[in-house]
Formats: sequence, structure tokens, C-alpha cells
Amino acid sequence: MFHSIRFKLIASLIAVSLLVGLISILVGGNRLYQSVLDEAHNRIRQDLNVARVIYDDRVDTIRMAMETIASTTTLSQAAMVADPSSVPPSVNALANRIHLDFLGITDMAGQVFFRAGNPAPENRVISENPLVRWVVERNQPIAGTVVLSDAQLRAEDPELAVQARSTMHASPLVPGSSDGLTIGAAVPIVADGRRVGVLYGGCLLNGDTAIVDKIGETVFKNEIYKGRHVGTATIFHNDLRVATSVKDAAGNRALGTHASPEVARRVLGEGKRWTDRAMVLADWYITAYEPLADIAGNRAGMLYVGVLENKYADIRNKAIAMFAGITLAGVLFAIVLSWLLTGRIMRPVSYLIRASAEISSGNLHPNIGPISSDDIGQLQKKFMVMVEALQERERMQRKESETRLIQSEKQASVGKLAAGVAHEINNPLTAVLTFTHLILRRTDLPEDVRDDLAVVAAQTERVRGIVKSLLDFSRQTELTPTAMDVNVLVEDSIRLMENQALIKGIDLVFKPDPTLPILVLDRNQCQSVLINMILNAFDAMAAGGRIEITTRNAGEGPKGGVEISIADTGSGILPDHLDKLFDPFFTTKPVGKGTGLGLAVSAGIIQRHGGVITVKSKPGSGATFTIWLPHRPQDGGQELPEVQS
Repeated sequence: MFHSIRFKLIASLIAVSLLVGLISILVGGNRLYQSVLDEAHNRIRQDLNVARVIYDDRVDTIRMAMETIASTTTLSQAAMVADPSSVPPSVNALANRIHLDFLGITDMAGQVFFRAGNPAPENRVISENPLVRWVVERNQPIAGTVVLSDAQLRAEDPELAVQARSTMHASPLVPGSSDGLTIGAAVPIVADGRRVGVLYGGCLLNGDTAIVDKIGETVFKNEIYKGRHVGTATIFHNDLRVATSVKDAAGNRALGTHASPEVARRVLGEGKRWTDRAMVLADWYITAYEPLADIAGNRAGMLYVGVLENKYADIRNKAIAMFAGITLAGVLFAIVLSWLLTGRIMRPVSYLIRASAEISSGNLHPNIGPISSDDIGQLQKKFMVMVEALQERERMQRKESETRLIQSEKQASVGKLAAGVAHEINNPLTAVLTFTHLILRRTDLPEDVRDDLAVVAAQTERVRGIVKSLLDFSRQTELTPTAMDVNVLVEDSIRLMENQALIKGIDLVFKPDPTLPILVLDRNQCQSVLINMILNAFDAMAAGGRIEITTRNAGEGPKGGVEISIADTGSGILPDHLDKLFDPFFTTKPVGKGTGLGLAVSAGIIQRHGGVITVKSKPGSGATFTIWLPHRPQDGGQELPEVQS
């Protein structure tokens, strides 16, 4: 069953459905999740900008309040006399209305004569508040972020120092003391066109919830996801959370905890924004941080907003679940569809299988059933074309076999005829040649008669050569096999032809393969084949030509053999002549230059050694004759004689 086409088709459709589904889950889910994350990153950047606006708006509110109070006549008159009792009650009322944590008035020397949160006698001291020092030294208003030491906070209001210390319980920056991160403003008080004092005030951010809660309400709408706030905001003093909406496991605000070292290094160390996922306490958030600089331009803390990554991870998981459901439905559909389709497909295929079995048993007229109109129908038509081709090949093979049989019988008849004719002609021909040479020894012959007799002798010698070729063709001389190195055989044959090559101006090159095995051959007959091939190449070339003879080991095992290639740069052979080259008496040489028996005799010698001669040629591109000889003789089983070199 597992090897049937039907099973394979069903399995293939299921596999394709699963593959497409998995790709959809992996690619689609990840792309969707990445798109959501990109959107979340863009949103968090915008949320951080909004948070910064809320933070700066709080600073501007304090600044405008300070400017409003400082512009009142009653306050300027109180500053002129430096009398705390003359400070109007409206100052405290305004400070309470805008939720200021500290408020104070100094003269232009910076000596405090009024503090709303600490009306103790030690007010008559020079203020160390950076806001006051800024206005006293530069005679210009200032608003922004300020870091106040523990002593400065106690001077403003002892409760502020306690509040600041309470936000640092987890890991205080300085053991036994606490700094406070504040925002505030300070403006000069002007009376009769001159500055008579400084009004300053601000809020302590340590433990404050106003700004971070406003960010959560404005930016994140206080959205709840699985019982937790989606968006959180935090104000850091250095890397310490001093105001935050992030909750710990117990549900308390995570005051006094640190930001991750990577974030602190990026934001506080390098002064750059961080927009990436980050671990906030025990959860991953998509976060954005930026540095907070004090009024002197020093990085004093960070402003943070973040959204819970779980929400987006759940979106991804839902998308993956949806893709998985679609994939499962696709697989079920593929199973049903493939079951129906394979039944329809396999019906004509079954006919083809039976037809193939009939062909293998010898029936070349099988029944393949009705021709389908789909692609299977094309297969059926191609199958019938194949059957017709088999029928035609069988007919051609039968015809070729008959032709070969007739040719063999013809060659045998020609051989017998040639042998008989040669024997009958040879004796009188010898007598003619002998008497012609005896007559030529006479000295009393006229010169013209002597020339005619020389022509008779030459032509008689030619006839004698033809008769010898006929005898060679007609009789199959018994082989005398000897174990030998083919490279040595080729070198000896080339040595015999070197002088003739020099006379003709032809370059004769040999490239032996040193890995050739020892073969069992009839040395004389194989050498005559090589010499005949080289002579034919000489006849096909003019001076300046090249004959390259190469040997090659053509594989191991029972079908292994040795190849001897004779390639020339002559005129080549016409395509119509290639099939006739080895026929007896066929020659392309001019009349009187050849008998057409050389290649036929050579082919017979190689065939008796179990080999074959092939030829490749194109007119004008030379010809390459390749002799293939088997590693072992055809009869096999005999021991190799001693190697002849």
C-alpha cells in the first residue's frame, strides 16, 4: 500500500497542505507579530513624546504660578521689608491649589525669610536651593528639574526628606540619606522697577503619583489586560524608580527598584533614547526611555513609558492558532479531495499497468482502455506512440538482422569467390611477372619496348598486391596471442612509420596512458591494423598535418577495455560514407590507389580479438578512428603468456 501511486498522491497532497500551512504559520505569524511590534514601537515613541509633554506641562504650570504670585503688589511689598507676616495668605492658597510641596521667598542675597512648609526660626539663612542660586546669580527666572539633597529637603520641609527616603528603601543611593528629584521654578520679585527678592516653589517627584497616573490616564486610558495595566510610566532619579505606576508581585508600586543596566548605560551613560523590549521587574515590556536633565544640563534621571508585551504575544498566538486551524481544515479537505481524485486518476493508469505487462510478455497490441480527455489521456497517447515505436523498432531490428545475415552470407560468398579467383590467377600471374623480368634483362631491347615492359611489370605487381589482399580477406589466419604492453606495440608501429611521416611532412605524436593493463593480442596482426590506420591518415592529409595517437584505460571489470585513438587533421569523411567504410572493396581513394580491403581486413582482425573499431568525422575537420580491445580475450580462462616488450 505504501508503494502505490494512490497512497503517494494522497500523502503528497497532505504533505503540501502541511507544508503550506507550516509556512503560513511561521511566516504569516511572525510577519503579523513583527508588524504589531513595529506598530507598538511607533506607538511607544509617540507615547513617550506625550509623557514628556505632560511632564513639561507640570513644570510650566509651576512656572506660571510663580510668575503670577510674584507679580502681585502685596508680595513685592512683603519682599521689600523681608517680613514673613506681611506675606499675603493668597500665596499659600495658590500653592495648595497647584499642589506645591515647597514654596519660599528670599531677598536678593538669597536669605530666606519665608517658607510655607517650614516656618521655623532657621529660615533666616542663605538658601542652598539651586533654583534660588540660579536667580540670584543670573537675575533671570528658571524652571525645570532639580535634585535636592537630604539637607535641602529638610530645610524646605522635614516631611519631604522622609518622603524622599521612603522611595529609596530598596537600595538607597547614599546610605543614611536621600536625595530628592523635584521640579520647580524660581522668579525674581520686582518692586518699583528693581528686584527685591526671589519667589521659588516646586514639587517632590519621589513618591508622587500625579504625573505618572496622568500619563497612564491620558496615554493608555488606564487599559487593563488580564488584571494588569497595559501601559506603565515611571520617573527615575538616576536609575532608581522614584515615581511609577509599575506594580510588583504584591500589587504595590515598585518604588526604589532599579532599571536594567543596559537601559541605564544607554540613557544615563550615553544620553540617548532607548526604544526596545526590556525586562521591567518580572515582565517583558515594549519600552521607551529618555534622559531627564536638571537646570544645569546634567542627566539627573529618566522618563519611561512601556506597554505589556504579553498583549502582543497573545495576538501572535491567536494568529498562529487561526493559521493552524486553517491548516488542519486544509489537510482534511486534501484527504477527501485526494481520495476522490486518485480514484479517477488511477483507473486509466491501471489499464496502462496491465498494458505494460502485456508488452513485457510479447504482446505489442495491448488494450489501454478509453482515452481520457485530461493529462492522463496525453500519457495514454504517448504510451501508444511508444508501443508503435516498439513495433517499428522490432520491425527495424528484424530487417537489420536480415540485412546483417545477408551481408555475412555475401561476405562469406565473396571470400570464397575471392579465394578461388586469387588461387586461379596467382599462378599465371607469377609466370607473367617472371617472364617479364627475364625479358627486361636482355640488353638488345629498344628503349620504347623496355618502357612498355616496365609498365607491364608494374601493373602486374599491382595485380599481385590485389590478389594478396583478396587472399588476406578470404582466409582467417589463426591468432597467435601474446601478453604485451599496448603502449610498446603502438611505439613500435610508430617507429616503422616515422621516416614516411618525415617525407610527407606530417607530425606524428603519441600520448600513452601509463596505467594500461597487459593485454593478450596477436602482435603482428594488431600491428598491421595500426600501420594500415596510419597509412590511411597519411593519404587523407597534405604536408603540415598532424596525427595524434592516444591510449586510454576504458574502465575495469568484465566490460573494461583499452582504447587506441588515431586522430588526424585531414579532409574528413562524408556522412554518407561512414556506414560503408568497413565494407569490402569500398574506397574513397582514386582508381589505382586502393582496393577497399584494408579497413575490412582490419575490422575483421579486431573483431576476432573481441574488440571493435569506430569512427567519428566531419568533412574538413579530420577523422578519429578508435580501436577498443577488451582487457581479457573472448575465450578467457587461459593463463597469460610471458609479457613481450
